[in-house]
Amino acid sequence: MADFFQNGLITTLQNVTNRSVDDIEEEIINFIDRRKIALLLPALYSEFERPAMYTIIEELKKSKIIDTVVLSLDQANEEQFLQVKEIMSVLPQNVKIVWNHGKRVQDLYKKLLKEGFPLNIPGKGRVVWMALGYILADNNFYAIALHDCDIVNYKRDIVAKLVFPIIHRGLNYEFSKGYYARVSGKIYGRVNRLFFTPLVRALKRLIGFDNKFLDYLDSFRYALSGEFAIIRELAKGIRFSPDWGLEVSLLSEIYQNTSINRICQVEVLDVYEHKHNTLNKNEPNKGLLRMATDIAKTLFRVLSQEGIVLSEALFKSLISTYFQQARYAIESYNALAMLNGVPFDRHSEIAAVEAFTQAIVNAKNEFLENPIGIRLISPWVRVDSALPDFAEELVKAVEEDNKA
Repeated sequence: MADFFQNGLITTLQNVTNRSVDDIEEEIINFIDRRKIALLLPALYSEFERPAMYTIIEELKKSKIIDTVVLSLDQANEEQFLQVKEIMSVLPQNVKIVWNHGKRVQDLYKKLLKEGFPLNIPGKGRVVWMALGYILADNNFYAIALHDCDIVNYKRDIVAKLVFPIIHRGLNYEFSKGYYARVSGKIYGRVNRLFFTPLVRALKRLIGFDNKFLDYLDSFRYALSGEFAIIRELAKGIRFSPDWGLEVSLLSEIYQNTSINRICQVEVLDVYEHKHNTLNKNEPNKGLLRMATDIAKTLFRVLSQEGIVLSEALFKSLISTYFQQARYAIESYNALAMLNGVPFDRHSEIAAVEAFTQAIVNAKNEFLENPIGIRLISPWVRVDSALPDFAEELVKAVEEDNKA
């Protein structure tokens, strides 16, 4: 059972009673006639070659609150698309698949590129953005939930708990972020606990503890989680990063577009298990090291947009300050592991921090060479302004692809 302590700048909604998902969904049902919910699932075709996706489908069959499931499918040929369509057809909800590699959607990407929209980088950010545009074209949807498709121990509680704060008429939240413990035989979540949080705290020490944006980031228990829910009016104005900086850029966009009082984080699962990426200091463009580099680069870019001067001198101090903050984190997690009887390899933890230090150096070099970095994908309100008929074209393309 979790604590109920509230710290940081955002509201934390912990699990303190183990309330059943059936009970939560029954309460949500009171509001969904006028506040319909869409679930957005970004997935590679390879997700359908693993058992996690089928666990997710079995759980979603039981959901009473989701009106439409929109699967944004990437890296799939026609045969694979048709196979996925058949697999997803077992769901009782309205199901639509945005086939990102299909000719119709590819033609739409080309049209957007011609108009100057930065959609030339494939990845999760792009497929999330395109599926979001499809959902936003229907004014009946009030809330959009999103989670990844590699969750081994998936429960439909995730969606119910994510949307509850933004659907319930007695509450006034516009964005909810999921969090959980990454423990499965050992403590995981290295990028979040050994890289992101120590990096944010190192920046606070160097830039100043009165920086509200850094305080905001430090308030999230799992800032890099891929699970969130958002109301449609807020979603229309949000930009997306096409690379691994997606979660950090999203939190930045939320910070800039709504009040902190309308942001919350929700404990969606006690323990969360998904596939684990590799960390190899000799492969800076792969796995967790590439992820960490993109995250740091995105964070530096956001801070510079806030008016913070990031100089060579600051970066020199940042590396040593980060290393010290990461060492404090290792000591904390070592104590946590010892109390709970969980294996903890201090040597591999320190090795991970050393690799992440190199990620900061790489991110610094890329940032100083190009402070603007990769352009964020424009919000859908801008697409509507530039191409007033594009939403209808996207809907038509998806509907044509999904015909039986």
